[in-house]
Amino acid sequence: MLIGELSARTGASQRMLRYYGQQGLLRSERDVNGYRVYQADAVTTVRQIRALLELGLSTGVIAEVLPCAAGDLAELDLCPEVVRTIRRELDALDERIDTLRQNRGALAGYLAGV
Repeated sequence: MLIGELSARTGASQRMLRYYGQQGLLRSERDVNGYRVYQADAVTTVRQIRALLELGLSTGVIAEVLPCAAGDLAELDLCPEVVRTIRRELDALDERIDTLRQNRGALAGYLAGV
């Protein structure tokens, strides 16, 4: 399928699909006319990429996780490397949450004093 059809089927813009390709997340081949041609499973791959991005994962982390994904993300085969990667991301997320709570407390304290 061509990039326009993949875009229509996934809701991802053509620009984003090209970006996913540049990041090594989405494979395509070139037709004789130079157009990108995607296999049917690219629809699932794009949906997985978008779901992982919504979780806040970077494209670098997604590149590590994606090879273990088969079909739906709920069926993610937790390879040992993926478990380590997800744990690192979870730890980083916990740190950001702690920082946000501290910032919120400081702002609330400031408003209470006004």
